[in-house]
Amino acid sequence: MIQALVLLIALITTAPAQAEPGTATPDPHDILIHSDRARGGGLPGIEWEIQLQAREHGRDLEPQRLLVQANSEASVAQTLEPVRFKGSRLLQIGRNMWLTKPGLSKPIPISPRQRLSGQAANGDIAATDYAGDYDAVLVGQEEVNGTPCWILDLTAKGVNTTYAKIRYWVDRTRLVGVKAEFFALGGKPLKSAVFEYHNAIAFEGEHIPFVSRMTITDALSDDVTVMAYGAVTVKEIPPSIFDLGRMR
Repeated sequence: MIQALVLLIALITTAPAQAEPGTATPDPHDILIHSDRARGGGLPGIEWEIQLQAREHGRDLEPQRLLVQANSEASVAQTLEPVRFKGSRLLQIGRNMWLTKPGLSKPIPISPRQRLSGQAANGDIAATDYAGDYDAVLVGQEEVNGTPCWILDLTAKGVNTTYAKIRYWVDRTRLVGVKAEFFALGGKPLKSAVFEYHNAIAFEGEHIPFVSRMTITDALSDDVTVMAYGAVTVKEIPPSIFDLGRMR
């Protein structure tokens, strides 16, 4: 009954997926490929700093500053501040994730359950390869804060993704994702995210908008994490950066 009600509400609140007269309906997979580029997808490698501010259980946590390096297959986030956490690193290769801290003898694997909370979950949302990990269906269009958007329903291609389904709003003009809602396999809402794009990168003669701020809200606890992105550099990242054996 609840699922039927949710479906009814979705049908009422979303317009049919029809293109403007005289224009073709876009391929939803192409929309994902373009929107992924604004978070690093399809680039040889990127490096940037993130200022991270979280509020959990009604309390503001200590701000963190991270250095993030990523390519198409892996990413690593290294804590720069606060000093007592300096040197901690979160490594993601494909769908696998590990945490290491100074003093630990070896990296700690992050379980699928742990990936639903804390910094691991935030990193997972930030690094998700939507075009590679999800099948997309264009289900409608509506405005988000005055911006006309395509609405995509994403379904995970495999069982190893953290979120089984995502509802994704993509700016129709700039083809960047502006809002997302993340769901468990049974349809339970887990998190939502809002994306802003005040950064830009130049790549192969193109001017590509790049994410500048990501606000992630936990659907179960109302905890909020804000990730503010500094200037982004497009560059090749040495494979050794993602070598699990060197994370000590």
